[in-house]
Amino acid sequence: MQPVDILILSNGPGELATWVRPVVRRLRENLGDDREKVRISVVLSPCTHATGKEAAIALSYPEVDRVQGADHFLKFLLWGKTAENWEWRDRGVVVFLGGDQFFAVAIGKRLNYRTVVYAEWEARWQGWIDKFGAMKPEIIAKVPEKYADKFTVVGDLMADVSQEGKQESYTASFLLSPELIGLLPGSKAAKLAQGVPLCLAIAENIHKQRPQTQFVIPVAPTLDLSTLSRFADKQQNPVIELVKGSSAKLIVPEPPELPYFKTEAGLRVQLWTRSPAYELLSQCSLCFTTVGANTGELGALAVPMIVLLPTQQLDAMRSWDGLPGLLANLPVLGSSFAKAINWIIMKQVMKQGRLYAWPNLWAKSQVVPELVGRLQATEVAALALDYLNHPEKLQQMRDRLQSLRGQPGAAEKLATLVCQELGVIG
Repeated sequence: MQPVDILILSNGPGELATWVRPVVRRLRENLGDDREKVRISVVLSPCTHATGKEAAIALSYPEVDRVQGADHFLKFLLWGKTAENWEWRDRGVVVFLGGDQFFAVAIGKRLNYRTVVYAEWEARWQGWIDKFGAMKPEIIAKVPEKYADKFTVVGDLMADVSQEGKQESYTASFLLSPELIGLLPGSKAAKLAQGVPLCLAIAENIHKQRPQTQFVIPVAPTLDLSTLSRFADKQQNPVIELVKGSSAKLIVPEPPELPYFKTEAGLRVQLWTRSPAYELLSQCSLCFTTVGANTGELGALAVPMIVLLPTQQLDAMRSWDGLPGLLANLPVLGSSFAKAINWIIMKQVMKQGRLYAWPNLWAKSQVVPELVGRLQATEVAALALDYLNHPEKLQQMRDRLQSLRGQPGAAEKLATLVCQELGVIG
């Protein structure tokens, strides 16, 4: 086979974990591990949800050969030059897995490569893209007949998360707990400042009533333990008092014991640093999470969740899309914009019932609870206890989540489309 390049275009941490990771795995399975024949590159575009460590995450995938971070994307888009002056083989495919679909058009034309786009909700630039892998048939129903042959229903990449989890093997003793609750406070400082102490306080309240319950924080791959621990420290996180949260000390015992937080009340909250933590999450009876990609992953795993949007610190949420997100992240003035934007948005949320968790957006109704406002740990814990004391309610939520996502296999079908565009299979 003539040497080829596969260029993956992506952007945020959610897309990397749930789209890029399974697709590059299937590509390597189908095309082999000979890097002289098949090279896989990842180029990241800017994303308001980014943490700054996306390039390192992509490079940690063994199937990927080289990665360029979002800081250098504009130059590459305009002039076709990467920061490290990559050379490109004569034959290749650009695969869109996050960002703006126009990027695939522009970069595909510049490199003279075929283009494959994963269309989760809509398909744009139909006249210029070579192949679309659509999540649902409804996307194809909107397409003009002359472009219909470009489309294949591949299914839901997010549904492959459940399959990814089955490939991991964990032996941590706390997984044997009859009742495990996951705490997912986020990965960005603004969310962690509220989320960590609030989740710890919720856990303490639950533990008082159900001492058999164990708790775990799956640590985001973009975080290190010392950084995470600062948000549980009263001396370093003034928001703890604002949210009436709990503080904790980081304990790092000798291996093979896992690190953990020990709260002032003596509760131990395990810290899980292996990523992705799908097998761990699938063992949870219930999870508390902030908005974002976590809700999509939990939904794909059919794990019941309670979504928290505390508003005590109004400038905490700076990850809105489009112009609001750009304004909220401006230097100096960003905090003021964030407070104003979030005040307006939160009023709309509480008035109109606007939804933000991915499972609720998929269903267009509230499948999982979204709690918005000046959240109090005791009230949130009371809701959780009602679910835990009535397991049939958790099962109903689990069944509804399961029904929302498609069958696994989208990554394999999308990889097949790429192979077809390379002429490897018919």
